[in-house]
Amino acid sequence: MASVYSVSQVNAYIKNMFAQDFALNRISVKGEVSNCKYHTSGHIYFTLKDRLGAIQAMMFAGRRRGLAFRLEEGQQVVVKGSIEVYERDGRYQLYASEITLDGTGDLFKRFEKLRNELEEMGMFAPEYKQPIPRYAKRVGIVTADTGAAIRDIINISTRRNPYVQLILCPALVQGAGAAPSIVRGIERLDAMGLDVLIVGRGGGSIEDLWAFNEEAVARAIFACRTPIISAVGHETDVTIADYVADLRAPTPSAAAELAVFDYRLFEEQLRGSKERLDKALFRRKEQADHRLEQYRLRLRMFNPERQINEKRQRLADMEASMERLMERRLTERRHRLALLSGQLHGLSPLKKISKGFGFLTDEEGRRIESAGDVRPGENLKIRVSDGRILTKVLETGLEAADGN
Repeated sequence: MASVYSVSQVNAYIKNMFAQDFALNRISVKGEVSNCKYHTSGHIYFTLKDRLGAIQAMMFAGRRRGLAFRLEEGQQVVVKGSIEVYERDGRYQLYASEITLDGTGDLFKRFEKLRNELEEMGMFAPEYKQPIPRYAKRVGIVTADTGAAIRDIINISTRRNPYVQLILCPALVQGAGAAPSIVRGIERLDAMGLDVLIVGRGGGSIEDLWAFNEEAVARAIFACRTPIISAVGHETDVTIADYVADLRAPTPSAAAELAVFDYRLFEEQLRGSKERLDKALFRRKEQADHRLEQYRLRLRMFNPERQINEKRQRLADMEASMERLMERRLTERRHRLALLSGQLHGLSPLKKISKGFGFLTDEEGRRIESAGDVRPGENLKIRVSDGRILTKVLETGLEAADGN
């Protein structure tokens, strides 16, 4: 069974092979500077390219003391150094120890001259940039009718939104007559009132892309009433058209993604919005139902008929309570009356009379309680248990208090 190695082992092995190659350890490479960036750490990162290829390069901050000029886009330079493998990412690059200026080509000088002139005229100013519509329905394309650029745009646009109409105006994008052809394509599509235009082509050398550095193309893009997305070359390629256009895309594929909205994502957003709206409406309905139930209960509570019934019930309860209270009071009074009646009966003269005693009064019915209350000769009435006796006083006499 063949040996199986880890990624780090493979990268370490390849790095060791590069380190043992004498030619790669002391090499000089000539090319054009592209995508140059000065990092805050002091390191310089750039791409060295020619017509057929490109290589990533960097110069550490400690090596910059020998650099007599500022590295910029488009410069032709000779870089001395070593080509090594960056083991973590598994890619190789040129580590520069010395950089010398080899001269700037005529095309780059023309590029810089026209760029500076158009910039002074204000054609790159952000206030002239038109916004790219978010939901474009008709997209115009100015590029060659054959090649990878149009295929990429069609494939990506169809995948993102099959309902968007793509209108191609074929144009020469390289060589003699390319600039006028691009200008005509822009003007024709602009007259159709489309939503957005894509103007571009695939990558290539500065000579291949030169039609997009012509002043006529720049002015046509600036004068176009339809928003334009430039899509010229690869990410590292920059043309005058990129500066003038309303939006720059690094590649034609990226331009299609910027111009054509993702219909599936749009549908998902709509579904999500519908779900959120349904939930919000359901919550509002629940709140309204709850408030309605509260109002119904409050209305029921304050209903006049209900209040009358409650007051009737309260009166009935009060009536029953009063009846119970009166009955209790009557019972108490009857009981007390019976007690008093018993006591009164015990003190009644009739009862005394019934036991052999009599009740003595004068002729006017006043009670005689003492011998001193009468005189001899007065008529008295004596009431006994079975009748009355009329008598006359013959004589009175008082007995002593001790009974003697």
